[in-house]
Amino acid sequence: MPVKHLEIEHKYDAAADFELPDLDGLPGVTAVGEPAVHELYASYFDTADLRLAAHGITLRRRRGGTDAGWHLKMPVGPDSKQETRAPLGRPRIVPARLAALVAAYTRGEELLPVATLETRRTVVRLLDGNGAMLAEVADDLVTGRDVRGAVGAPEIVANGAVPVADEPAPGVRWREVEVELGEGTPELLKAVGKRLRKAGARRAKSSSKLGRLLDGAIVPSEAAAARKAARARIVAATSNGKAPVVTTGETVTAYLAAQVEALLEYDPKARLGEHDAVHRMRVAVRRTRSTLKSYKSVLDVDRGLSEELKWLADVLGEVRDLEVLRMRFEGRLDGAAGAWMEDLARQERGAYRRLNAALKEPRYFALLDALEGLVAEPPLTSAAAKKARKELPEFVTQAWDRLRKAYKAIAVAEDADIARHDARKAAKRARYAAELAVPLLGTGAKRVAKDAKRIQEVLGDHQDGVIAMEHLQAAGARARSVEDAFALGVLYGTERCEAEAARDRLDVTWSQTLGPSF
Repeated sequence: MPVKHLEIEHKYDAAADFELPDLDGLPGVTAVGEPAVHELYASYFDTADLRLAAHGITLRRRRGGTDAGWHLKMPVGPDSKQETRAPLGRPRIVPARLAALVAAYTRGEELLPVATLETRRTVVRLLDGNGAMLAEVADDLVTGRDVRGAVGAPEIVANGAVPVADEPAPGVRWREVEVELGEGTPELLKAVGKRLRKAGARRAKSSSKLGRLLDGAIVPSEAAAARKAARARIVAATSNGKAPVVTTGETVTAYLAAQVEALLEYDPKARLGEHDAVHRMRVAVRRTRSTLKSYKSVLDVDRGLSEELKWLADVLGEVRDLEVLRMRFEGRLDGAAGAWMEDLARQERGAYRRLNAALKEPRYFALLDALEGLVAEPPLTSAAAKKARKELPEFVTQAWDRLRKAYKAIAVAEDADIARHDARKAAKRARYAAELAVPLLGTGAKRVAKDAKRIQEVLGDHQDGVIAMEHLQAAGARARSVEDAFALGVLYGTERCEAEAARDRLDVTWSQTLGPSF
């Protein structure tokens, strides 16, 4: 099982004659450890077109030092990376679990050696009074080689040689200093950096050694560039109190771009089964699908894309529904559980296996390609060219009107539960339509989104209770003991009471909403 580690660090470029300054007297530091020297040999893997590097991701196999093995680093913030580690294994075979975590980026393309790095590292640890490591300062002398296109197996051996059939590429040499936070504070990280800069170092332009070595070859994808441009347009349009100049099409594209980013961000976390990752990923899918419906007059999108989004939402939904049930019942049982809870856990594990299988399918990769293509080259209609501030209120109002009709339909529906479910979907659609407009419409859209969310949550509480009762009823039919049957009956009664209470709150909650007012 891969090991995870959150890496928070700053990098600094340094000249060949740079001297590490005195590190005594820094905040919280009571001792500076003796320097330790390590010889590190690493091979970096990526697709032929450097898809991982384009997203700030690095995948390497490193020997030497105290943490030899495979390291996958994925950005989680300006100075933070989530590092997942695996044992050394075979030199040219990327561990399957790590390869799966970047599959949303590689999409079936082979992972190949693209660079090698030899590093002579001098490490100094900053310690507190108990000997705990607050931060680690690594002074690195680096020799990097671009091995893309080299014939043979560019795997570094113990002596640092690069055995390839052709002559290896000439090495690029540089010096850098890394400051990685341990148990210390961000203030310590800043203080070390200040001392390094005073000694002549400067903040590095690249966040990784690979990024520095292959800088000219790493080109952001068209979709990534489009996402960045869309965000910049919205920010520029709403800054300094200036009147928005963006179009409706640009606003919709920016919102969709954010959902694509969220989908990619939570993909590896969902594969690992991290808390709330499947939920967040499904929300990104739902927001995307809802936007394509609410703003269909702005984007001329083939219906097939919405159907593929529904497929992915359903795959994620199977896991999420079982996850919600398990957490719901665990909270009510206060640690006690019977055989039926073990059955539920097995169902959840099975759903996760099916999810991971689906996320390896060409169908999923094709969907990601389509979404990125949608953002990079949106199929805009003539309506998309209109000013966003003028047009968005109408879209939000239309979504709210659909919610109003769905709410009223509950009172006359033959099956009120189905009508409530439809109203909940309408609430989500109204919420997402308003969220999209918040950057430009401000308070008015924010209030609509908040009201729609309140309706969605009340209806969600009722729906969760209904689903829980259905599951408990089925589990009761399979109960293996009197104790299990009794526990299931008690839980069923609790869920019924809560579902009815949520149902009864709906009218009061609706009466407290204001609706659009632009």
